[in-house]
Amino acid sequence: MTAAATSLLLALLATTLMMTVLWLIQRRTGNAGIVDVGWGMGQAMLPVLYFLLLEGYLVRQVVITLLGLLTGGRLAWHLWRRIIGYPEEGRYQALREKWGARTDVKLYFFFQFQALLLVVFSLPYLLVNLHRTPHLQFLEIMAIGLGLVAFGGEALADAQLRRFKKIPANRDKVCRAGLWRYSRHPNYFFQWLLWVALALFALAAPWGWLALICPALMLLFLLRVTGIPPNEEQALRIKGNAYRDYQRTTSAFFPWFPRKPSNHESS
Repeated sequence: MTAAATSLLLALLATTLMMTVLWLIQRRTGNAGIVDVGWGMGQAMLPVLYFLLLEGYLVRQVVITLLGLLTGGRLAWHLWRRIIGYPEEGRYQALREKWGARTDVKLYFFFQFQALLLVVFSLPYLLVNLHRTPHLQFLEIMAIGLGLVAFGGEALADAQLRRFKKIPANRDKVCRAGLWRYSRHPNYFFQWLLWVALALFALAAPWGWLALICPALMLLFLLRVTGIPPNEEQALRIKGNAYRDYQRTTSAFFPWFPRKPSNHESS
């Protein structure tokens, strides 16, 4: 068995065990949102695993591992502070209502699907750790810069939203502060941009084109599956017309200047 195949199997074992532990914790706490914390933890854990298992160009390995630790660790910490100790998010409550008596079993497979996805999304880290060219290429340097921009943008968007929510008077209002003025989901945009950066980093490696799967899949999930649709449904339920106005004037994903409401809308 090749080093890459062995590393992928060990990565799947590690994420499976982690998600099983988190599933047991959600059974005790009744909060399935902890799976999101696991997503960030896995993004920090797998780059370290590949660094320890594989032999490539050490400088490249250190850079990609630090980037994974920085971005995955920040995401896990941010989600931990948002989820632990708070009521379960509406999307998970809706799943419990839908699944009824089979909730625990179906949640187990849901958690394990996240474990599998973590391995799929770890492809850029795997490929970069296998790349032995003894110098950083221009494309890789560009990818590092883009990755740091994505990290900073996502962290800033999360911080701006967190500050907005801390003000009691904003409870039923829509956040339009900072980056949220230009995108309804700037955190998602910069999260996707990170995967673009990681794919570019891996593109310089042999078989690097495989990493393009990651930004493509992430864009699909964010735009059509687990990202924007359920979040906007919940926002419409809670904030109603205020959020409808936000939808009319603000780009859903890619940051852009807000549109002015028409005379009919503003009347």
